[in-house]
Amino acid sequence: MEWKASHILVKERGLASEIHKKLKSGASFAVLASEFSTCPSKSKGGDLGWFGPGQMVKPFEEAVSKLSSGALSGVVQTQFGFHIIKKTGQR
Repeated sequence: MEWKASHILVKERGLASEIHKKLKSGASFAVLASEFSTCPSKSKGGDLGWFGPGQMVKPFEEAVSKLSSGALSGVVQTQFGFHIIKKTGQR
């Protein structure tokens, strides 16, 4: 099993919650990722490409595995900060 996802990574939970609200209201994931994310993937709208089990930290992988394609996660905390994840594929 492999997944494809994009994410927005920020340092503060409050900011992650604000971004999540904007996404739920229809804001562009790629635009918000390029504006707010601290991850280098921000230059690609947050796109992380394809990855399989064990390639991401456990809380991130668990969140992605539970999402349906096209779905948006809640705020997911890892040692890197707070993520909002959008699953874009599964194979």
